[in-house]
Amino acid sequence: MFREMRRKAQQISTEECMEILLNAKTGVLGLHGEDGYPYTVPVNFVYTPPGTGNGPVSDSDGSADKGNGSESGEKKNGPAPAGDRNSLLGTIGFHCAKTGHKIDAIRADNRVSFTVIDRDEVMPKERTTKYRSVIAFGRAEFVEGDENLRRAANALGAKYSSGYEDLYMAETEDTIRRKTLCCVEITIDHMTGKIGKELMLERKNKHEND
Repeated sequence: MFREMRRKAQQISTEECMEILLNAKTGVLGLHGEDGYPYTVPVNFVYTPPGTGNGPVSDSDGSADKGNGSESGEKKNGPAPAGDRNSLLGTIGFHCAKTGHKIDAIRADNRVSFTVIDRDEVMPKERTTKYRSVIAFGRAEFVEGDENLRRAANALGAKYSSGYEDLYMAETEDTIRRKTLCCVEITIDHMTGKIGKELMLERKNKHEND
């Protein structure tokens, strides 16, 4: 279903991909847009590694290995079955307004991609860059229930507003009370990471010299 990386020598491990997702501040969400155009948008996010979640975000009984179609493998349009927070590759969460382009796109087809560029150092003389990047594919689901919303919003607050717990927790409670909080979680079905050649050679030389 998912293509293998062509330049396998530059592929990084799943563990390194998870490390990048844990530390990155911004990612680019890719969605099926309108009239056949892709729609991508940068978002702040929080990554939850596998085995550290609190169960499904709704009543769905789907799982990360079911794919995007029926049990027979037939591909379908529209939303794919939602996953479980304890997926093999973890989840990506973000919050957004209750209406808008992102919301409409997810409701139409919840299969998404998510890209993070961890490092992008330009090397003018060599006409290249030192980079690490990760791209994840998965299914997005709206978080349901006050407790799940509280957990999702406070996880974002802990990442971006560390030391200001009273402020972001109070804001979370206020938005839950006013029914204005919308959070989305992506169950990751597939994930790959890539490292630039220059950074790969730098690592190789360091390993040989150690």
